[in-house]
Amino acid sequence: MPAASPEVLIELARRIAARADEAWPLADLAAEVGLSPSAFQRRFTRLVGLSPKALQDAARLGRLKAALKSGSRVTDAILEAGFGSPSRVYGEAQRALGMTPSAYREGAPGECIYWALRETRLGPLAMAATARGVCFAQFVDGEAAASAQLSCEFPKAQRLRSPADRRDGGDAATAGAVAALDAWIAALDAHLGSLRPLPAIPLDLRGTAFQQRVWRFLQGIPLGETRSYAEVAAGIGAARASRAVGSACGANPVAVLVPCHRVLRGDGGLGGYRWGQERKAALLAAEAAGR
Repeated sequence: MPAASPEVLIELARRIAARADEAWPLADLAAEVGLSPSAFQRRFTRLVGLSPKALQDAARLGRLKAALKSGSRVTDAILEAGFGSPSRVYGEAQRALGMTPSAYREGAPGECIYWALRETRLGPLAMAATARGVCFAQFVDGEAAASAQLSCEFPKAQRLRSPADRRDGGDAATAGAVAALDAWIAALDAHLGSLRPLPAIPLDLRGTAFQQRVWRFLQGIPLGETRSYAEVAAGIGAARASRAVGSACGANPVAVLVPCHRVLRGDGGLGGYRWGQERKAALLAAEAAGR
C-alpha cells in the first residue's frame, strides 16, 4: 500500500483523533508518509476535511465537552482533554463552546435563551436566540417538542418565552430583550410565505470545525439553486467527505437560515432532511419558481 494512500491517511487521522493530547508536528507527519509538509497538509485536508491541527483541536474539544457533561471538575476535564493547562483552554474552548467551560459544565446557568413559536406556511416553527444571535430554528410538532429540544443542549440555561407567546405578556425588561427575536421570526415567516428575500439574521451556531465549514458554504448557495453533497464537499476542499457533509447537513440546528434543503443527492434525488422530505420539496419548489 503506498505510503500516502487514502487508507494510510485515514488511519493517520484516526490516530491523531484518538491521541489528541500528543504533539503531532506537521513535518513528522509528512515524513511518515513520504511527503513534504505542504503537500501532506493539502492532501490530508482534501481527504479528511480538516487540517491535522484542526482535527486535533476538534478531537480535544469533543473530549472536553464529554468530560464536562459527565461532571468532571473543569480543571480535570481540561487536562484530560489534552489542553495541557487551564490557561490555554479559555480562549480556544470558549469560542467553540460559546461560553466558559465552567458554564458549559453546569448546563449553561445564566445563559439566556429567548424563544418563540409561530405557525408558518410549513408548520409550527420555533426560533431561539442568545445574545449573539439565532441558535435554534426548527420545525416542531408543538410547544412541548420545542421546549424539550431547547433543553437538551443547555438544560440549566434560562429559557424565556417571547412575551408575544405568553398570556401574561412578560415584564418590560423581557419584552425589550426579545424584540429582535420577534422581528427575526416574523421576517423568516414572511420569507416562507411571500416574495420577501431571506432575511439577514445574526446566527450563533455551535458545532465542530467541519460542521461550521459546511454551514458557511450552505449560506452561500443562491436562492433557487441547489448543490449535491459531493459538490459541497468539493467546495469546502474535502472532495472525499460527501458522507460527512450529509451528517453536517443533518446536524444543522437552524432551518432555512442555513439552507441545507438546497443540498441534493448526486442523482438529483431529494436526499434526507431532518424536518421531512415534504418540507424540503416544498421549499425547493417555491424557490425554483421564484415564489
